[in-house]
Amino acid sequence: MKPLFSLDSTLSSFAIPIPPDIVKIRTGETVGEWVDKERRGKVVIVSPTTTLEQSISYILVGPGVSDLPTLVIVDEQGTPTGMVEPYQLMTAFVVLTQNQSALLSTLMDTMSEAVTIVDSRNVVQHWNRAAETIYEIDREQVVGTSLDEHFASESIRLLDALRQGTSVQRVYHIPRPDSHVLINAAPIRREGEIIGAISIEQDITELVRLNEELAHTTAHLHNLQQEMSRFQAADDPFYAIKGHSASIQSAIGSAKKVAQTDATVLIYGESGVGKELFAKAIHQASRRHDKPFIAINCGAIPAALFESELFGYQGGAFTGAEKKGKPGKLELAHGGTLFLDEIGELPLELQVKLLRALQERQFYRVGGTEPITVNTRIVAATNRQLEQMVADGRFREDLYYRLNVFSMEIPPLRERREDLPELVQIFIHEYSVAHDHSVPRISPEVMQALFEYSWPGNIRQLRNVIERLSILQENGVILPEHLPSVIRSHAEPAHVSMLTPMGGTYAQPTPTPTSIIRSSIPSNPPPPANEKERILAALERTYGNKKAAAELLGVSRGTLYNKMKKFNINEESFKWD
Repeated sequence: MKPLFSLDSTLSSFAIPIPPDIVKIRTGETVGEWVDKERRGKVVIVSPTTTLEQSISYILVGPGVSDLPTLVIVDEQGTPTGMVEPYQLMTAFVVLTQNQSALLSTLMDTMSEAVTIVDSRNVVQHWNRAAETIYEIDREQVVGTSLDEHFASESIRLLDALRQGTSVQRVYHIPRPDSHVLINAAPIRREGEIIGAISIEQDITELVRLNEELAHTTAHLHNLQQEMSRFQAADDPFYAIKGHSASIQSAIGSAKKVAQTDATVLIYGESGVGKELFAKAIHQASRRHDKPFIAINCGAIPAALFESELFGYQGGAFTGAEKKGKPGKLELAHGGTLFLDEIGELPLELQVKLLRALQERQFYRVGGTEPITVNTRIVAATNRQLEQMVADGRFREDLYYRLNVFSMEIPPLRERREDLPELVQIFIHEYSVAHDHSVPRISPEVMQALFEYSWPGNIRQLRNVIERLSILQENGVILPEHLPSVIRSHAEPAHVSMLTPMGGTYAQPTPTPTSIIRSSIPSNPPPPANEKERILAALERTYGNKKAAAELLGVSRGTLYNKMKKFNINEESFKWD
């Protein structure tokens, strides 16, 4: 008999061929008899595709074993072609059961996961080799005993499948204090009735241990980085400003130069670019670093209170005031720096008083009669176009020129996207420590979406988004569905090259992770006039990296070498800082 492993095996696979004349069946009937010399017996007609499982309904028609019919297989014309006697059928079922048992045992012992099978009474029927290893209990001790004897009932997730008929997939579970597993469990049903349950458990104890070590190491590393930052920050006040793009480095360079003077500084920049961070760094890098740094937001204080907030008030100047009076921000910043944020929001009537105080270096408290002289450096910031406001009559021209001694502009994030990877990693580490979990991995799709977004809220918005992603991450991975809808909706197909293939025309695509290369030449350079200049521009952008330059040009590295040889381009032909 051929090996049988399934109840779906057909009877024709092991039927005995017979001559058609030994079977006697009346036309239209499915039951007859067969006669072979001195033997005869009852027969039931079946098709060649009848399976072992289907055969059960044919043989369980008699009152006893002696009445079991022989199954006769007929072809499409109704001609008998073979038969299966009762003893053959019983043998087939026995062989099938033995084969399936051997198959099940082999399958279970081949699996690296722990497999447990119990019957309807929660008595263990199967306990594979991996289960022996994971739980350190021999098969002989478990099989035939209740699972309750080896594990606390409340820790057996298999019972949910057995008693309630529920299935679980990849559920984190601690069956024992020193064991961590991911469990899949399901009831075993036959004709709707639960006859047992099976659980497959993946041992992740070592992974949990390594994850805890990683989290501990990450936290320790972050603490070391903070310690290093404190030392570096002491030497370089601009250390807290992150980014290596040409635009941000240019702004830092300008700020470092003006910090050595007492000149008034006017910082331009969109909301969220870090204007106050620059103002603080300028103060810390100046000769006034050991004096106060006082900040006041001109747009956050009501006009009625701004004068007293800036200049202070004398005792008893108005109802509800402190009897002893209160110094204003300008007075508190004496010897140090006063940061006037959102200076464009200052009402016109207060601009006059501020101008007088800046010019004369003295002022009067509200309700006061004695002038107060101060030596305060002014750093102002705005996200408005003050020149246009002057033209519109909304900002005093004389105050504008008084503030605009040294102006500098902080680039928005969309103009320094090459800094995104560094900023993202800084923020993701920061929030991972704050939320007490390991640093998650960011999927390429998420990073692509971050690059493609325009970031109207700049660094402040990026920080908030990264905190959101740190909270929503699943199993240590940040996926696209964790992004805010406004970022997902702006994601577009990426452009992968900053330069078109040789021979084509230039385009200025949106920077993407594969197209952003640290560059020492200005953003949006004028398109080179010929192929040689395009090659030189690519080499300068990539600091002489031939592979990266070839990717920018959209050609193979071999083609680039050939072109360089053709145009006599060598290391001396291009320069980078």
